[in-house]
Amino acid sequence: MDETLNTVQADAWNGPEGDNWAEHSERGDAGEITDALLAAAAVGPHDHVLDIGCGTGETTLIAASRAPQGRAHGVDLSDVMLRRAKERAAAAGLANATFLRADVQCHPFVPGSFTVAISRFGVMFFADPVAAFANVATALRSGGRLVFVCPGPMSASPWYTTPMTALCHHLGRPGLPDSSMFSLADPVHITTVLHRAGYTDVRVKPLRAPLGFGPDLTTATGFYLNSGPLRALQETTGLTQETARHILAEALLPHLTPAGVQISGTHWLVEGTRD
Repeated sequence: MDETLNTVQADAWNGPEGDNWAEHSERGDAGEITDALLAAAAVGPHDHVLDIGCGTGETTLIAASRAPQGRAHGVDLSDVMLRRAKERAAAAGLANATFLRADVQCHPFVPGSFTVAISRFGVMFFADPVAAFANVATALRSGGRLVFVCPGPMSASPWYTTPMTALCHHLGRPGLPDSSMFSLADPVHITTVLHRAGYTDVRVKPLRAPLGFGPDLTTATGFYLNSGPLRALQETTGLTQETARHILAEALLPHLTPAGVQISGTHWLVEGTRD
């Protein structure tokens, strides 16, 4: 791996956070969000796709399958998640899906080597979002497309507020802790960042769709228990896993559907064009 500037996130995603997401990579469904992302990206047979913050590779593999004469290249900071992504690509027989551990903010991409860049919840954690998106722009050909999905406002994200509110209420804490997951929650800020990074025709559209957290309460509570925000609560308050598990199960029970634990929310579907 080349230089890493975003060391805080590199440490997190190569520690418990990355382990948790890799372990629960099959936990649930974000199909509506993925469908909307790839429909907006309009990946064609000859496209060269850059998948930013690709995680365990689901969106990379779908893009690769839609670009049989092109390729899809997933980039992430997490070694453990990329190992899972490579395993999935090999199992699917997709030789045109490749993966690299790199910091998107500073990786020396070959200029103009991609026709489209996509990301599903992989762009909120940049240490310097203008620099990161500008570096992605260098990797895109002139007229190349950037399409990503990121969380909307925290208040419109019950997949976050539902468990956190229940736990904070139990602890007697007013309000909810801030999270870098919502660093791009303001559409005006998104537009400003992308304009400064060299994109035109920036469009930010609301996308209301569910996120899946597992086929049952046990899986969903296990995922939440080991997520960054809940680990921080446990570490700073002395909240035990047993108590947290019980509170989470009660909070998530109303969201248990025949398809599993699904919680909707409002996200942003963002599109832009490289000059």
